[in-house]
Amino acid sequence: MALAVSTSSTSAISGSSFSRASSNHNELRAPQIGSFHLLDRPHAASIALNVSQRRSSVKPINAEPKRNGSIVPLAATIVAPEVVEKVDVKVEDYDQLAKDLNGASPLQIVDKALEKFGDDIAIAFSGAEDVALIEYAKLTGRPFRVFSLDTGRLNPETYQFFDAVEKHYDIHIEYMFPDAVEVQALVRNKGLFSFYEDGHQECCRVRKVRPLRRALKGLRAWITGQRKDQSPGTRSEIPVVQVDPVFEGMDGGVGSLVKWNPLANVEGKDVWSFLRAMNVPLNSLHTKGYVSIGCEPCTRPVLPGQHEREGRWWWEDAKAKECGLHKGNLKQEEAGVNGNGLAHANGSADVADLFDTQDLVTLSRPGIENLLKLENRKEPWLVVCYAPWCRFCQAMEDSYVELAEKLAGNGVKVGKFRADGGQKEFATQHLQLESFPTVLFFPRHSSKPIKYPSEKRDVDSLMAFVNALR
Repeated sequence: MALAVSTSSTSAISGSSFSRASSNHNELRAPQIGSFHLLDRPHAASIALNVSQRRSSVKPINAEPKRNGSIVPLAATIVAPEVVEKVDVKVEDYDQLAKDLNGASPLQIVDKALEKFGDDIAIAFSGAEDVALIEYAKLTGRPFRVFSLDTGRLNPETYQFFDAVEKHYDIHIEYMFPDAVEVQALVRNKGLFSFYEDGHQECCRVRKVRPLRRALKGLRAWITGQRKDQSPGTRSEIPVVQVDPVFEGMDGGVGSLVKWNPLANVEGKDVWSFLRAMNVPLNSLHTKGYVSIGCEPCTRPVLPGQHEREGRWWWEDAKAKECGLHKGNLKQEEAGVNGNGLAHANGSADVADLFDTQDLVTLSRPGIENLLKLENRKEPWLVVCYAPWCRFCQAMEDSYVELAEKLAGNGVKVGKFRADGGQKEFATQHLQLESFPTVLFFPRHSSKPIKYPSEKRDVDSLMAFVNALR
């Protein structure tokens, strides 16, 4: 599936670039949450990312025309961009920008996001009340893009809603689909409803997180419908804009993707007032008691007085109401990290372990010591030295698990070694540990491991490292 590419009816997409709609008015006027005055664009204060006029000749993700009879999975098959000329980029202070925009209206924030990133940003549409984001994007008069994740388990009403939104806004939403082989393996091994028995994370990783990761690798920013009041346990502190703490963008590496949350400071009741005022299409499930809407087996109506997230994964702990798309929302204290970003002294904070898959070997201290001593190994090894509380380790979890699954039976063993707490000194002395995570490749005929030198921890980059050495 390709990344959803959408434009308002006043905009046209041609070939490899957007034809940007021009606007003569200086102030956008529409019912919205709060009040705002949008700055005149020609004279707006330049908080934006300063990119030189000589833009890189990175091949763009070409927009598709509406309903051309053939859906080409562009974002799903993105190839590493060919860069002919380097882009001059000024590093943006997004913490400060979040403070500057904290009191802005959603329309102002969406407009600023589209202004800064153009066709390198897209709206993530879940098929619920986040249709408000599409309405705001239309009101800016700027071209915009929309994508959605089709897990294969959505309600019929959600598919009908997608169709209604396309017709209402005259846009073409394209969808990211899960890998058919992965879904087949999951269902054959564990059945259609394994998440009721052992939790939703594995199913969400296959059906949602990995497709999202592929989509975001074709972008530099994305727009979400997250609100602080949606999930007090995990979303109460989300800013209106941030460097994405989990996913990577097209440039790869930490900090290569920006995440916009225009509705962060808006209450749900105000979003609904806006939707009714603008007379936009709505998912008919909302009239049946559904508030937060996801996959059919994992979503149910809520009763009056219940929080909206109580209708999601209701059989699990109330604090675990994230599917992995917004994993970075988990607070540091919940991840066993103190205010300085350092692990608790004993390194044994009560936090869930990472990289849980049958294709990956958990190494103990004696195990990693034996691996270090061997000079002639039967197979090469790839090992990550990690700490479960480290947000960078958490961010690479899906990539490393996917890599382990790809390498299973292909002549490379994949392992993990928890190197915090009492193991940190040993790892520093013998495993080249300077920061978490540290990835090491143990060749077949050498005792000395080779350290992965890059901060790009996506599957393709890690696989290229392994292929170059094995």
